[in-house]
Amino acid sequence: MESKVEALEANRKKVAVTVDAAEVDSRIKAQYKDFARKYHFPGFRKGKAPRPVIDSVLGKEAVAATVTEDIISSLYPLALDDNDLVVMGQPEFEDTDDMVEQGKPYRFAFTVETRPEFELVSYEPLSVKLPSEEPTEEEIDGQIKELLDYYYTFEDCADDAQAGEGGFVEVALDVKDAEGQDVAALSTDSRLYEMGGGLFPKSFDEALMDMRKGDAKTVEIDFSEPSMMASSLEGVGACTVEIEVKQLKEKVLPELDDEWAKTTAGFEGGVKELRERVASSVKEQKQGLFSTIRENEALYALQERLQGEPPAGMAEQQEQELLQNFFMQIQQSGLTFDQYLAQNGLTPETFHGDLKRQAADVVAQDLALDAWARHNDIQVSDADITAEFEKSGVEDPAALEKEWREQGRIAGLRASIKRSRAIEDIVSSLQVETLAPGEKLNSARASEASEDAASAASEQTASAKDAKGAKHTKTELNKMKVAELREYADSIGVESKGLKKAELVEAVLAAE
Repeated sequence: MESKVEALEANRKKVAVTVDAAEVDSRIKAQYKDFARKYHFPGFRKGKAPRPVIDSVLGKEAVAATVTEDIISSLYPLALDDNDLVVMGQPEFEDTDDMVEQGKPYRFAFTVETRPEFELVSYEPLSVKLPSEEPTEEEIDGQIKELLDYYYTFEDCADDAQAGEGGFVEVALDVKDAEGQDVAALSTDSRLYEMGGGLFPKSFDEALMDMRKGDAKTVEIDFSEPSMMASSLEGVGACTVEIEVKQLKEKVLPELDDEWAKTTAGFEGGVKELRERVASSVKEQKQGLFSTIRENEALYALQERLQGEPPAGMAEQQEQELLQNFFMQIQQSGLTFDQYLAQNGLTPETFHGDLKRQAADVVAQDLALDAWARHNDIQVSDADITAEFEKSGVEDPAALEKEWREQGRIAGLRASIKRSRAIEDIVSSLQVETLAPGEKLNSARASEASEDAASAASEQTASAKDAKGAKHTKTELNKMKVAELREYADSIGVESKGLKKAELVEAVLAAE
């Protein structure tokens, strides 16, 4: 097979393919044998019918038409890979009534739209600003605050305080469903409820907003609305809820001093040793994240050098891929889309806006990496392709590679490997300055409101277990914040008041 490419307008390419006569004859011979085995021809054993009989029974053009279709469908993907064409959409084949003929070469042509090629304003080494790997006082203070947060206690608020001011509300609930039956999972003489924690629907929080100690009211709440408890209350919809506020409470952290550091946190050297250990931990965490941060900053800096605007269709296609990956991950984690939005404080509009920005960034960065790879003549050999399949971990990498080649997917894989090598090349020569205090990362400025929806979904697994009422491991419970753990404990009937975190974890495990 030989193929030639002709560049047309608007990133379109015409590919002309020629199949030599020997291959045509070989395919015709093989097709006659296949028909002879597949069909029953009177007077002949299976596989023994001669060509004239097959032509007479199936039609004179049956073999030629089948071979023609097979040649086009099997060879056009190979022509794409031979010419390293990464296409967008399906090929458009030229109209032709010609079919293969014995002893003659066969030619066909098709047109495809390929990924556009852009240039960068500069191919000089990139410069980025990164945070210092050394821990700052603010970071150390933040980690210590989280530690203190594990050991908080509750104090009663003033009697005239309103629930809407935030914090925690001790409530008694009498919940009846639409048929007037008691909802045992929700009714309680005493539950400590965190305002804005998302355990119940937002309408429940709204009902509490203006209530004070001793107040009571009856409201209608739809418990099928998004909340952490929603999926564990299947079949429970609109309910009548009698609420009595027994007490408003505020969270009080312990005072950080040498006595607390020694007796509670276990640091014999007091606050000084605590801060040193926390500083070491922060530095270790930052070093673990630095390779990712460095790469992300390099990508955003490279994106700024791209000349021109990527086609809108590419961003739309990328958005669909991100959306599919996102929904696959939240399904695996057990979350619904509404629960994900509620737990992350998003609306459908902000979610889709973030997804569009992320898709546009990915496309622009890929095109910029393609430009860098072309300019620096980054090559990927067949041996590199084979090595990639061998690293995939599948049982038969050779069979998978063969399948990908037959489907014309190797050009896309080659482009992906080139991009990986391009970012490695960029990072290796990256010029790094330290961010000034208060200065933001380039990636944070570029997409401050955006989150990586697929990654964020995988981080919701523990919360999804809460919503489903599934059993937790001890490690999962220890990773929860104390406030979340206390809420969950209360929701399954565990009295959390006065328990330290370790005691609370054991009590929850026993209850589950």
